[in-house]
Amino acid sequence: MLGCGLLFMVSAVKVELPVGYKGIPYRDAVYTGNKLNPIGAQNIPGRVELAWYDLGGEGVAYHDNSPRNEGAQLNKKAGEQRSGISDYLAFFREKEGVDISYTKDNQDFTNSNKVHPKSSQLYICNQEEGEWTNYTIYVHQKGKYIIYTTYSSVDPKPVELWVNHQFSSRLSFPEKTGNLHFWTQSELGQISFPAPGVYLLTVKYGGGLNFGYLDFLFNDARQN
Repeated sequence: MLGCGLLFMVSAVKVELPVGYKGIPYRDAVYTGNKLNPIGAQNIPGRVELAWYDLGGEGVAYHDNSPRNEGAQLNKKAGEQRSGISDYLAFFREKEGVDISYTKDNQDFTNSNKVHPKSSQLYICNQEEGEWTNYTIYVHQKGKYIIYTTYSSVDPKPVELWVNHQFSSRLSFPEKTGNLHFWTQSELGQISFPAPGVYLLTVKYGGGLNFGYLDFLFNDARQN
């Protein structure tokens, strides 16, 4: 992960976002952006939180097949907003189309889990083919990265990663957990970045899954 002797040469990094892209890294009154780079983008190596997709709205920062945040709407029903959970978390980005919910103690932490998710982890739900989310990312070290996540699935379809509008990697979720609230963890695939810098990462969804982040782990053994 970040740190451990990694030297950040921020002044030498060339911005490589596609010309004309109008999205910007996510921030709000609570999450004020990442401090490890000058533009507040999510970092690689590290964890890309999917709920923190870029600002810019439908057609720029994301595309969703319905205009409502179905996760936030669900959480307004009786019993869905768990005790002690803030409105900020329960209705995260409720005015946008991406469907977002969070892991709940009465649904997502059972003996059916192989790996427990993080408590109150925001995740993308109700995924459908054709939907996507954009992330401005800041890559600190060129090379290959192994990608992991914790996920639940009933009929998992592959997820594609595109970099600067070009296909880069296909992520496969090897296990059906049998329920969208039963969780496991797997390596999904890998991706390469040719140089340090700022990139646009697009996550294109397939369906049949809940997951909230992608971990990008740099591994010296896989650089050839």
